[in-house]
This record gives sequence, C-alpha cells and structure tokens, in this order.
Amino acid sequence: MDDFSVREIPFSHAGAWFGVSPVVGLAAYAEDLHLVSHRNGMHAVLSLVPVLAGARVSAEVNANPAVLTWSAGRARVAAAFESPSALRVSGAGLGLRIAAADDTLTPFTGTFFFHDPVTSAHVFTSYETGHRYRVTVLAGHADVAGAGALGTAQRAIVVGGDGGEWELVVEELTTTRERFSTTATFHEVVTAARRSFERFADDVAPWRSDRTPAAELACYVLWSATVSPAGFLGRPAVLMSKNWMDKVWSWDHCFNALALAPGTPALAWDQLRVVFDHQTAEGALPDSITHAEVLHNFVKPPIHGWAVARLRSRLPGGLPADELPSLYRGLAAWTTFWLDHRRAPGESLPHYEHGNDSGWDNATVFDGRRLVQSADLAAFLVAQLGELARLARELGDPAAATRWEREAATVLDAMLTRLWDGTAFTSRALDGTSRTTASLLDLMPVVLGADLPPDVHAKLAEGIARHLTAVGPATERPDSPHYEADGYWRGPVWAPSTVLIEDGLRRGGAVELADQVSARFRAVCEKSGFAENFDALTGEGLRDRAYTWTAAAYLLLAADAEARPAQAGGSPDHPTPVG
Repeated sequence: MDDFSVREIPFSHAGAWFGVSPVVGLAAYAEDLHLVSHRNGMHAVLSLVPVLAGARVSAEVNANPAVLTWSAGRARVAAAFESPSALRVSGAGLGLRIAAADDTLTPFTGTFFFHDPVTSAHVFTSYETGHRYRVTVLAGHADVAGAGALGTAQRAIVVGGDGGEWELVVEELTTTRERFSTTATFHEVVTAARRSFERFADDVAPWRSDRTPAAELACYVLWSATVSPAGFLGRPAVLMSKNWMDKVWSWDHCFNALALAPGTPALAWDQLRVVFDHQTAEGALPDSITHAEVLHNFVKPPIHGWAVARLRSRLPGGLPADELPSLYRGLAAWTTFWLDHRRAPGESLPHYEHGNDSGWDNATVFDGRRLVQSADLAAFLVAQLGELARLARELGDPAAATRWEREAATVLDAMLTRLWDGTAFTSRALDGTSRTTASLLDLMPVVLGADLPPDVHAKLAEGIARHLTAVGPATERPDSPHYEADGYWRGPVWAPSTVLIEDGLRRGGAVELADQVSARFRAVCEKSGFAENFDALTGEGLRDRAYTWTAAAYLLLAADAEARPAQAGGSPDHPTPVG
C-alpha cells in the first residue's frame, strides 16, 4: 500500500490503544509527532523528536501500515509495532528524543519519569491515561534528563544522539511487566506487521483492484482504529477514529459491522453487540462508549434492525443461531424503549428529544424546537419492528411476531397519515405544528425501500436527486438559505446517510439513482480520503480525517459495486470524477 499522511491518519496497529500522530487534541496539530494514547480520553503523552548532537533535525515523515520513518538524507529513524502494546524503534545516523509532552508534574497531573532498576528501563507514568510508557534501550547510547524530577522539568531520554546505530522499544502497560525480551529483529517486526495488515485486507476486501483504489487505505483505517478489550469496551472494538473522535457511538458501529461481516465475521459481530453490553434496564442504548466512560444522556437512532437485516446476507452463514436469543432480547428492549419512553400519551409516533438523538445533531429539522416527531425515526422503527417479527418466528414465537408486525403497521400508518403531506414528509413538534425543511433527514424514510407505497418512494427519490451533488447527497440542499459548506449536518455529505439512502433507493427500484449515489461517494473517498464528512460542492474532507464509518461505507459500496457485474454479466459502475 502507498504511504499515507500521519497528519490525517495516525500510525497504529490493530489492538493498540495508542498511535503516533501530530494530532494531539480536537483539531489540534503539533509540530512534532507524539505518542497519543486513548486510555481515559485522548492524551498526547510523549513527544517524539528526531535529533543529532543535541539539536532538533528537520526530517521527512513517511508511513505505511507496517512502518513509520523519519528521514534526513541517508539518516533515518523507523518505528513498527511488535505487538499492540509495544512499539519498536530503530535508528542510524539520527537519534530520537522521547520526552514527556507536558513539562509540569503536580500531585494529580502530568507525567513522572524514573529509572526502573528491576527492568533496567526508563518509565514515564501518566496521570492522564493511568498507564505507564516504558522505554527499554536494546542497543546504542542513551542520555537521560529529569529522571525523578518533580514540579516543572524537562523529562526525556535521548537515544542515538551521537549518530550511531541504536534500537529501543516503547511499551504501554499498567503497573508492571516482565523485562522486555525479544528474538525478533527490527526487519522481522516490520514484516510481521505488514503481514498482519495484509491478512486483514485480504479478508475484508478480497475483491479490491485498480477499480477500487482506496480499498486498502479504507482497510487500514478500520484495522488501525481497532482496540483490544479494555475499560468499558469488553470486546475488540473499532473506534470511530484514533484522532479525536475516539469513541464508539451507537449507530456508527453498525456500518463498521457491515463492512467487516463477510471477511471477519467474529469482529463484525463484536461491533454490532458492543453497545448492547451497556443497555439500560429501560432498553436504551448508550450514546457513546470509550475506555473510561459510558454516556447515556442522549441516544442514537434505532437503525439496528436495518443493520441486522443487512447482516443476514453479509455474514457467512447468516446470523449466528446461538446468538439469536440474546440479539432478539436486546433489539426488543431497544425498540420498546422508543415505544414506551419516547411516545407522549395518546401519540402513535415516538419523538426525538434533541438533534443529537437522531445522530444529525444540528440538522435544520430541529431549528427552534428540540422534541420532534420525524419520519426518519418512524421509518427506522418500522424496519426494526419487521426484523423483530422475523427473529421471533425464527425463535418459534409466532404470537410475538404477530405483535411486532401489528406495531410496525401502526407506526407506518401513523407516519404516512400524520407526517406525509402528499408530496413530502413533514416533521412535527409536540404542540402539533409541522413543517418541511430542506434537510435530507426528511427524505430518510426511503430506507424502507419497497415497503413504502410506490408513489411515496418515487417522491422521495425525486427529493434525493435534488440533494445529489457531484460529491453525494448533501445533508442540506445547496440552494437552502441554511446551507453551510462546513456546517456539520447542514450541507456536508456524510457516510451513514449515503449508505442508508443508497440501500433504500436500490431496494425500492430506483437503481440508476442508487448507482449515482454510490459512485459519487466512492469517488470523493478516492479523492479526499476518509474524512468525517465532505464539502458537498468541492469534495474537500472536513473535520476528523480518519473516520472509520466513512472507510466502512466505501468498502460496503465498493464491494457491492464489484459484485453487481458478476451477477448481471455487465461491467462495474465507475465513479464520476469529483472536482
């Protein structure tokens, strides 16, 4: 795979809770690379600066999935993961200064640095992450400053500053660990890391070719953002990013599960189930999960029934039979939460309490009001109720299946009679006032595909076509007075809305439009990478630039596009160039 920019995508490894990046906070970029951990939040723990004879050296940085390199002429420093918790670093002609990123140590903040006589290592212990970063010099000369210092001091170890050859390992650990020992050469470490990623890419995207030039990078974004079970994440989990969006949100995970399903089914199943591990007694799923926190103040939209229905065809062998009872219970409780706790007395439609609950935080649907009955929520619940009915029949409970089917019919009828005005879906405040907007959110019921009346589906397809730019479906129509180029859900193109729309269009028979949506979104990923969202007119990547649900969306759409010619005997639909 070609090199990628660590300014956009951190250098990391599957299972690791840390990476190497200049991104040190929310849209914050340091001059130098840092070891950035995602334990207890995002924390730049150590700065990593190439040096020679005590002076900082300007070096070119290159990274690929196996190795990161600082180069200055023929001198170089290279880093590779020997394991998810151990970063091997080797240098020749160029040294490396590893220093606490914050010079100040208080009784409750900062990084203490000391020499451990038991393991002959130098240890940075971080209040912020609750972990230790142990540096073991394997070869070469080291100079140390600030060991044991309190208060404000430079705390650093410099290896190879004399221009000789050297090697070390940096480990992230909790309290202690046996002295580092290895028989692997640095070259063997690089080779093993490369093979690990290549196996993952071969599993997830075996169909990749010159027609899908971003597939390997998309695989890397997912692979490198995966963390091992720790803290509140009790399963291997794919964070949304190892930049600042370092959480699992309760709808983002569905898209990652779908992309991973064909090639890594166990990991995919963990992605679906990881949020259900923190379901409340009332059935609510958390808003988000990190290493150190679970937030329940908001929720996210109930797209999980839709995701399970798609997983049926993507998982080898379908849904795992032994998991169906727990899946059914979790999905039933999540659905009941919306029906029992988000329906006002006398109402047949549930409501969002805030744009955050919809996942479309600042969409214009929520302008001037927060508690809103919207058609997207109703449609997602209709799909989820239908999937529950199917699961109930598979589990031998036809009476429950009938109850879910009746509830689905009730919600669908209310959506069509209360929110459809004959030409478009409206959204309705709880005081009874309704309105239409130029937000793509009002068109999301297209996700029901052929389960909608044909005339309703056709009108929605027409509306989506008006939102479609050369980049993809804009979340606020570009001719709207509320459109903003970098307005979050007021204009930019996003992966989840694109995937849901493409699927609903295709299942409802609007195949040509679905092909255009797919092709244009794939094209912007190939041009601009896997940003959190994209400028709907220029295709510029916006916000966090290493977002896994964007990479997952590319893999989903590309895999399906590659499969279609094999099914139809034609040639793949090719993306339209952007910009």
